[in-house]
Amino acid sequence: MAVTGPLAFFGRESECARLDELLQTVRGGESEVMVIRGEAGIGKTALLQYCARQAGDCRLVQIAGVESESELPFAGLHQLCEPLLENVGELPEPQRAVLGVAFGLTSGTAPDPFVLGLAVLGLLAEAAAQQPLVCLVDDAQWLDDASSQVVGFVGRRLRAESVLLLLGVRETVDDRLFPTLPTLTLEGLGVEASQRLLAASIPGQLDDQVRDRIVAETRGNPLALIELPRAMSRVDLAGGFAIPSTVTVPGRIEDQYVRRVKALSDASRLLMLVAAADPTGDGALLRRAARTLGVGPDAAAVPEVEELIDLGPRVRFRHPLVRSAVYRSALASERRAAHGALAAATDPAIDPDHRAWHQAHAAPGPNSDVAAELERCASRAQARGGLAAAAAFLEHSALLTPDTSLRVERRLAAAQANLQAGAFESATALLSRAEFEATDEFHQARVQLMLGRLASASRAGNQAPVQLLEAARRLERLDVVLARQTYLDAWGAALFAGHLANPGGGLREVSRAAKAALRVPDSADPFDDLLDGLATLVTDSRAEATPILRGAVNALLARPLPPESWLQWGVLASSAAVTIWDFDSWLETTRQVAFARDAGAFAMLSITLNGQAMITTWTGDLAGAEALVAEDAAVKQVTGTQIAPYGALLLNAYQGKVAPATALIAATIEDSVARGEGLGVDLAHWTAAILNNSLGRYEEAMAMASPASTETPGLYISTWMLPERIEAAVRCGQREVAAGALEELLDSALPADSDWGLGLGARARAMLSEGRPAESLYREAVDRLSRTRLQTEAARAHLVYGEWLRRERRRAEAREQLRRSYELFSTMGAEAFAERARRELLATGETVRKRTVETRHDLTPQEEHIARLARDGRTNTEIGAELFISTRTVEWHLTNVFIKLGIKSRRDLRDTVRTRSS
Repeated sequence: MAVTGPLAFFGRESECARLDELLQTVRGGESEVMVIRGEAGIGKTALLQYCARQAGDCRLVQIAGVESESELPFAGLHQLCEPLLENVGELPEPQRAVLGVAFGLTSGTAPDPFVLGLAVLGLLAEAAAQQPLVCLVDDAQWLDDASSQVVGFVGRRLRAESVLLLLGVRETVDDRLFPTLPTLTLEGLGVEASQRLLAASIPGQLDDQVRDRIVAETRGNPLALIELPRAMSRVDLAGGFAIPSTVTVPGRIEDQYVRRVKALSDASRLLMLVAAADPTGDGALLRRAARTLGVGPDAAAVPEVEELIDLGPRVRFRHPLVRSAVYRSALASERRAAHGALAAATDPAIDPDHRAWHQAHAAPGPNSDVAAELERCASRAQARGGLAAAAAFLEHSALLTPDTSLRVERRLAAAQANLQAGAFESATALLSRAEFEATDEFHQARVQLMLGRLASASRAGNQAPVQLLEAARRLERLDVVLARQTYLDAWGAALFAGHLANPGGGLREVSRAAKAALRVPDSADPFDDLLDGLATLVTDSRAEATPILRGAVNALLARPLPPESWLQWGVLASSAAVTIWDFDSWLETTRQVAFARDAGAFAMLSITLNGQAMITTWTGDLAGAEALVAEDAAVKQVTGTQIAPYGALLLNAYQGKVAPATALIAATIEDSVARGEGLGVDLAHWTAAILNNSLGRYEEAMAMASPASTETPGLYISTWMLPERIEAAVRCGQREVAAGALEELLDSALPADSDWGLGLGARARAMLSEGRPAESLYREAVDRLSRTRLQTEAARAHLVYGEWLRRERRRAEAREQLRRSYELFSTMGAEAFAERARRELLATGETVRKRTVETRHDLTPQEEHIARLARDGRTNTEIGAELFISTRTVEWHLTNVFIKLGIKSRRDLRDTVRTRSS
């Protein structure tokens, strides 16, 4: 299996540069030949693909040797030459004839290898006379012998034909193909490059011991670095409680190791099994465990063992597949014995978690004591932010629990940890077992609750609200506190489902049920108040809901609530903040991003990252939003979370890049409809309206800004839609539509009494006014919105005020407003709005040169994000923890940043890297 894609070139910069040189030579009229040699997975295919991408101006022929055809004469040569046979008529007749015989096109005697070689050389030369020719042969070791001979012949004789011949060869032990051709031998990546590759391919936490062991045992093989961790669970990677996977990578290589292991003596095999069962690689621990099993030093002092494992202070297998082969080939009883010896050799005071882990794998059946110790390990792991490790401890604890009721409790706890960690398949399996074992109504209701939470977290679709609402009703007579928490879950699920919710699961039904539900007497839980406020918002009025929501938000932000509460319901605290037009509190609620990162709660991290990306976009920091959107994409890839890309939608709309924004909007609508996520549909329409208003396409904006449903009026997306509908309607001459939307907007904004809502209201009222009242309202809008952090909205206020002034023929004053709008939009990278302001400036008679969006010296979004964090005083360790990358990866990115910006220290970042809104 080849390592391909962006990860393929970590640590291969010099090799890529060498290929670039070969291509340049070929473009200059000379030929080049190179054999790229190396073991399986070392990166040969990746370099061939790199060359193919770089050879866009050349004619390209790509083939690969096939093992099943290695005994078929000239099969490989036919692959190589078949695309070039159009030029066969230019060859001398004997060469044409020998090609026909070799490829089975004509009958005749066996072709003379020398003549055939000349024919192929001539065919390549004829093709290259028209355009430089690049021939790439992967897995050349599988070429049939006849083809290999001809290819070697041609390679030795290419001179000035503008041909590049690259051969990828996996070396065998006893053979060396194409020995006389120039060679590029690929070795394993260095330690730093290996760590970079690991960090880039494994989002999330990676235990330092596990990282160092993987790097050491893979010896820098890129395939092994990428594939080996994929065969490990997240607890293996994050918590260091790894046992070797039984997955083969690749199978045939591992089978070779299995045969070698089985040939060892019983004592040597047992010694290696103990080493394989220990994820820490502690040589002293291995020796203690071996003594427990009666295995002495003689078991290691044999050449066959030394070829497979290095038994120094740090135990290291010669290849990661050796570890897997040793563990996979052992009997279950042998594995239990190895883990039992390791448990006995592990100090419970120093490392209780590893000791309990080994005890669990040594247990032949249920064991209450070990199960209880694993549960304690889970608590310690979760306190350290290891949700994946906590889930694994709890899951194994449940397996060893003999009491059915307690076993269900532990399965539910494990499912919750897996859900938060984004391990949805594991959570589903646990809940299936818990559902089967649950006998009392309380456990059955909690299983239903967890199934609803799982559906909401993984898909944000239309099924979850009904499930959660039914669970909340069942729990009311069993546990009032849990019932109200479940109503809050149901309200959040119904919010995401929106108008696409299944019957009985809409916001109105959920809100009515929550309002009627019992409340805990004298409850001081602000999330309880939050539920009351959100339900009142839907069942009664915004005016009644606003003070309740404001009190709940203030209490939530003022109290030291546990992180798990923020992870579960923090998104609803954000919803409450934006409902009352409190942007600063919304910004504060993004503390849940840090909680999710610290806990490894990937399921919630995607939602919280989207919220933060929207905030960041609205503040005008589009570069910062890009980094958050990129992080969200990585998290979704890992977890399989299906939720609309809210942050990316708003970012693309304000960037004003029509093609990608339009494609993203269309894809989001299609996907959200299919999944039943009405909020995603509404937000896509809203951002489409922003995009079209920025482009001056007011009729299209009007169509997008029309309400899709009146099922949930007054919620924040429908409210945010109103300013877009007003602007589009005014430009289209539909003042009655604009007036109706304005009335809705003011009904929402006035009770909140915030500069955000009142500023948008003043801007909308100004667009529907004339003369002095209009000017007063435009000034109010500019003043109010400029006092907020919403730089995009402030820039839009300057823009519409400037447009009005120009229509009033007050050109000098118009220039002042339009110039400010243009500068703001240009600086933040809002291309379409900037261009709209530029056109208006031109109409005032001012000469203004079209500016391109500043590229920050071509910093990538990742580099930009890291540079800003470093500028703000974060250490490399802190940056790495926040972005889920290693410290060395941070150092590497910062080195690139320094080079691109032409600076020498972090201190210089203060002057060269500023937020785009500054």
